[in-house]
Amino acid sequence: MKLKFTSFLLFALLCTQCNANKPDTSGQKHYIRMADSEIKRNPESWMLDFVKAPRWNYCHGLVLQSIWQVYTQSGDRKYYDYVKSYADTMLMDDGHQIRTYQPEKYNIDMINSGKILFPLYRETGDEKYKNAIELLRNQMRSHPRTSEGGFWHKNIYPHQMWLDGIYMASPFLAEYAATFNEPELFDDIARQITLIAQKTYDPQTGLYYHGWDESREQAWANPETGLSPNFWSRSIGWYSMALVDVLDYFPENHPQRPAILDILTRLAASLEKFRDPQTGMWYQVTDKLGEEGNYLESTGSIMFIYLWVKGAQKGYLDASYLEKGKAACEQYIKQFIIDNPDGTISVTKCCSVSGLGGNPYRDGSYSYYISEPVRDNDPKATGPFIMTSVLLKD
Repeated sequence: MKLKFTSFLLFALLCTQCNANKPDTSGQKHYIRMADSEIKRNPESWMLDFVKAPRWNYCHGLVLQSIWQVYTQSGDRKYYDYVKSYADTMLMDDGHQIRTYQPEKYNIDMINSGKILFPLYRETGDEKYKNAIELLRNQMRSHPRTSEGGFWHKNIYPHQMWLDGIYMASPFLAEYAATFNEPELFDDIARQITLIAQKTYDPQTGLYYHGWDESREQAWANPETGLSPNFWSRSIGWYSMALVDVLDYFPENHPQRPAILDILTRLAASLEKFRDPQTGMWYQVTDKLGEEGNYLESTGSIMFIYLWVKGAQKGYLDASYLEKGKAACEQYIKQFIIDNPDGTISVTKCCSVSGLGGNPYRDGSYSYYISEPVRDNDPKATGPFIMTSVLLKD
């Protein structure tokens, strides 16, 4: 009996010690917890997106943009240092070159990480950040276009516009135009947003198809319309985020601003029709609710919530969308966010990547979209989750 009691005391003591060593995260904001979790998982900022060596990549820019927002909200310099360390690792030759970046590939995804260079330049005045901004801006000056002026997604995807590409370049270009006084650039940004809306909009659902091939040469492209065959939530999510982020810089009196606002308000309303009634979240293939193999997906879901929250806070949407966004964010946390034993949190059910064409060939079919790997803590979820939580101060 004495031995059993001694064993019980030893066990209790060990449990107490474990709890003493466990980080106390009670009362912390979700944006702090997720930012700290990402930093713990990726001690060097170039390690984001599961990479093994430094590379210039749109996912890094997405997460680091969100962590910069945590810095501005909290004032904690560790977040500033984390963002700055990536830029300083990647910029070469006083910013006239960027490690692993090849402008001649005309990959529109590569523009996205340039967004973190604007606040670094404002904060430090260091010309290397401005030089790198100009390097990325120069890519877009000669970037190949469709016959109506739409940016190709990549040089290896000729004649194609994808919804993703609007997020990758348009907010960067809008901030560039506002920062460096190039007002005529806003006309081009508006062209990108409205042209892809015109080409990919489906009036029956109010949703937008993932991609459009002007040449109709791709196997995934409808021979009459050039459209890809399905609605992928994250691609619509990229477009959603682009709309509200571009408007941060778009002139109030620009003649195309009402058209952008109209696209935004109609999309926000359309998305409500495709929420899962039990969880309030959205599926990987947006309009195929509950269809076999389809699943509730965290990256697209948080991007839609971001649209609702920021759109309402900025006055682009009716104030009711703020309450809807808050409620949806609470549902998101319940559905996708988990606590880990080390005090970190994770976001689950992230589609790792989807696209069109390429090798192996991605045909845009329903079976293709539901076949891509699903993982935890993908940057396309962690970044927008942090951004949304900052907006809600949650």
